[in-house]
Amino acid sequence: MPNDDIKDPEMDKSDIDSVEEAEICDEKKQPRKEVYLLPNLFTTAALFSGFYSIIAAMNGDYGHAAVAIFISMVFDGLDGRVARLTHTQSAFGAEYDSLADMVSFGIAPALVAFTWSLAPLGKVGWIAAFIYAVGAALRLARFNTMLGVEEKRYFTGLPSPAAAAIVASVIWASNESGIAGETLSTLMALLVPVVGLLMVSNVKYRSFKDLNLKGRVPFVVLLMAVLVLVLVALEPSLVLMSVFCLYGLWGIGGIVFKSLR
Repeated sequence: MPNDDIKDPEMDKSDIDSVEEAEICDEKKQPRKEVYLLPNLFTTAALFSGFYSIIAAMNGDYGHAAVAIFISMVFDGLDGRVARLTHTQSAFGAEYDSLADMVSFGIAPALVAFTWSLAPLGKVGWIAAFIYAVGAALRLARFNTMLGVEEKRYFTGLPSPAAAAIVASVIWASNESGIAGETLSTLMALLVPVVGLLMVSNVKYRSFKDLNLKGRVPFVVLLMAVLVLVLVALEPSLVLMSVFCLYGLWGIGGIVFKSLR
């Protein structure tokens, strides 16, 4: 019986090397089915929070809907750091994170704002919400294409988590104060699309990625950090609204300051 394991004696070494290289290339072309568990769990938690925000808004629970967006921001900030710390970055994780961000920071804030305040405006209301949603989609697409090109210290355009935080914090603070969404429908019809346009603008925003948390700081800085934490604990909705609205105005203020100079 012929033995399949015996190589053809006429096959020289170069032919054998060519066959082995072809087999290696075939293995590389096959997509890897494994994914890293830990960072994708955080991304899934962020996606779940964004989805829950939509469900809560549909049920009229706008306070929990806004809080869920902030919880999604926390998980979104953790998944990338966990991936870098554990050396588990992957192309799958990056794409999954972008899709989760679109739900949590694009669709969820737009739908929460629409159901809370913009619905009575009819077409004007859903167009304002759509401008925000498409702005978030374009912002995420541009961010993915500018990886490795954009300056580390600055974002081009308002980051989608910060944009979602502006909308969610206004809804959260108003709901805590007993202000109905219908009374702020005109304000939200201006705020929501403007925030969406800021995401696709060329306005520069500090990324704070160069912030050195390991270095030494004056004792006063530590006291200020503790004071901020106390204020957040006392009035989380008002403090977060103030912080993120100031951040949104920061980029515009920088342009005005440069023009005045």
